[in-house]
Amino acid sequence: MTRLALRRLALAIPTIVAAATLVFLLVHVVPGDPVDVMLGESAAPADRAALRQALGLDRPLVAQYGAFLAGLATGDLGRSVVSGEPVARLVAARIPATVELTLGALAVAIAIALPLGVLAAARPGTWIDRGAVAFALLGAAMPSFWLGPLLIIAFAIELQILPVSGRGGLAHLVLPACTLGVGMAAILTRMTRASVLECVGEDYVRTARAKGVGRVRVLARHALANALAPVITILGLQFGALLAGTVITETIFAWPGVGRLTVEGIQARDYPVLQGCILAIAAGFVLASTLADIVNAALDPRTREAR
Repeated sequence: MTRLALRRLALAIPTIVAAATLVFLLVHVVPGDPVDVMLGESAAPADRAALRQALGLDRPLVAQYGAFLAGLATGDLGRSVVSGEPVARLVAARIPATVELTLGALAVAIAIALPLGVLAAARPGTWIDRGAVAFALLGAAMPSFWLGPLLIIAFAIELQILPVSGRGGLAHLVLPACTLGVGMAAILTRMTRASVLECVGEDYVRTARAKGVGRVRVLARHALANALAPVITILGLQFGALLAGTVITETIFAWPGVGRLTVEGIQARDYPVLQGCILAIAAGFVLASTLADIVNAALDPRTREAR
C-alpha cells in the first residue's frame, strides 16, 4: 500500500510539470501586452523597452520557460506585473477561500447523491428511482452561471434569508456551495445508483439476504461498501472539476478565491498571476485524482496489483 502511494505521488510530479508547461505556452498565446496594461499604449518607447527588460519579456520564449521552471522548483512563481507582489503569496492568500468553497460544494454533493442514489437502487422502477434519474439529468444540464443568479434572486433578493455575495460565515457559503455542488451531485447520484444496483445482484448480497439480514443493513454494509470504489474514483475527478468550476462561481458571488483571482489576471493580462492560478487548479486536480486512486486501493485490495 505504501509503495503504491509513493508510486502514484511520484507519477503526479511529471504530470504537474506537463500541466505547467501547457499553462505557460497557452498563457503566452493569449493576445495582449502586459506592458501596455501597466504603462498604457501612449507610453514612450524607451519606457516600454525598460519595463519589458525588467520583467524579462524581452528574452526568448525558451529562456522565459526555463526561468519559469526554475522558479517553480523553488516555489517562486514570479511577481504580478500589475501590483508587483509575489504571485505565490497572492495565490496562497486565495487558496483557503477556494478550498472552503470546494469542500462545501463537496459536502452538498455527497449529502444529496449518496442517499438519493442508494434509495433509487433500493427501489428500482419506482417514483423514487424516476425522481433520482430526473434530478441527475436536470442537475447535469443546469450550468452554474444560470443556477447561481437564480439562487441569488430566490434566497437573497426575494426571501432575503441569505447574503448575496462575499465571504463571511456559514450563511455566505450556502449559495455558492449549492451552485457548485448540484452539478456534481447529479453525476454522483447516477454513479451511486448504477454501482449499488450492480452490487445488489451479486452472490454475496443474495447470500446475506438468505441468511435473514435486513434490507437496510445489506444495502449499507454490503452493497454500498463494495460500490464505493467507482464512486470515489468519480469523486476524485469531480473534485478537480469543482476547482475549475470555482472560476465562474467565485465571480458570480464575489468569493475571494483563486477562481476570482484567475479572472482578474485575465482582465489585466497579468501573465504571472494567470499562470500561478491555473497551475494551482491543475495541481489540485492531479492531487485529488492521485488521492482517489490511493483511497480506492485501500478499499479494494484487488486494484493494487493492477496499479
